[in-house]
Amino acid sequence: MSRDKGPRDDRWYFPLMAPNTKGDKFAWLDPTSIYINGEAFHDLLDDLCAEIDPDEVDVVAGLDAMGFVLGAAIATRIGRGFLPIRKAGKLCVDTDSASYTNYSGRTQDMEMRLPAFAPDTRVLLVDQWVETGGSMHGAMQLVEQQKGKVAGIVSIVIEECERTNEYRKKYKCISAIQPGTEWQRQANAQYLESFKTYTPEAAFPNAT
Repeated sequence: MSRDKGPRDDRWYFPLMAPNTKGDKFAWLDPTSIYINGEAFHDLLDDLCAEIDPDEVDVVAGLDAMGFVLGAAIATRIGRGFLPIRKAGKLCVDTDSASYTNYSGRTQDMEMRLPAFAPDTRVLLVDQWVETGGSMHGAMQLVEQQKGKVAGIVSIVIEECERTNEYRKKYKCISAIQPGTEWQRQANAQYLESFKTYTPEAAFPNAT
């Protein structure tokens, strides 16, 4: 895959993302091949962080599990600390909890250490992919339960539905796949045209 920084609706690294090969119990695509390729990962972070004002953020929180990868990288880029928001039963300290319904329709619990921050702390929420917005809703509940403020949402894509459209009205939402683009239309349909020519080798890091 050659690097070609085109217009904002044609980011070169999107075709690196892999289609689901394991059925309905799994997410419909896998963006982690972007992370494997160093140039792709750095360009993704460049595009996301260009829209983040560090002066409006006190801490970056990543949602379990793949939000940890993107959130920690963004926190490092903007010079802020990182807070993991975990699935229930993972933390060995006192926790707050909130229930949410994930993309597969299952109800789960999410936890955050207690206390995680002082009141009025501005928390930037990061997840790899926002489909129905259920997991993000659970994270928002946790931030608000500890009297924090949601500073915004960051993700590779935020699919368009009633809940996520409300998020865009209420919060600063940053996504690599931009609203109103052909990539957004394909993401909403949960099928990327790039799947037709997808090959894992395109994302392989260069061997030294």
